[in-house]
Amino acid sequence: MKELTERQKEVLSFIAGYVNNHSYPPTIREIAVHFSISVKGAHDHITALKRKRCLNFADKRPRTMMLTRTGSEETSDLMEIPVLGSVAAGLPILAEENFDGNVVMHRSMLKKNKKYFALRVRGDSMSGAGILDGDTAIIEKQSTVHNGEIAVAVVDEAVTLKRFYQESSRTRLQAENPAYKPIYSRDVRILGRLFTIIRSY
Repeated sequence: MKELTERQKEVLSFIAGYVNNHSYPPTIREIAVHFSISVKGAHDHITALKRKRCLNFADKRPRTMMLTRTGSEETSDLMEIPVLGSVAAGLPILAEENFDGNVVMHRSMLKKNKKYFALRVRGDSMSGAGILDGDTAIIEKQSTVHNGEIAVAVVDEAVTLKRFYQESSRTRLQAENPAYKPIYSRDVRILGRLFTIIRSY
């Protein structure tokens, strides 16, 4: 069996995430809208995934596609990343470290031997970096980051998403929106580094 193309992996991950969030699969039109492609283009991807035994259909009615968990190594390569509440891309807010479902991604889109978690973005202070209110931030779990990297940081028991800079005697957490002032602190704990953003249109 041929390996999946990168786009087919993205489509498979989208379907898996949609099923996880809604308890039923997306329609071909919803897949087309999500990827900004034609309905025929989405249908072609679904046909290819069915041919590669990653999807199956109960019948010809809408919303009957099912992920095939057996007979295909590709679906076992889907990874569930836990969503652990919200993070402020604005003023710091208290972390809601409650499990809030999973984001499903194909392992080929992630780094090997790394741990990840996800947070819902609230606020617009990072809009200049393309991070918008309502996005889901995929975070690479680690306790240190380099200057200029976007980090999830804890300041005064509040969690925020900002660009990190270590200065001589303090840490500066810099927004990417001129409406927000930097946050300065001598007591900053790093939870992880931004890996990627997932957005639903």
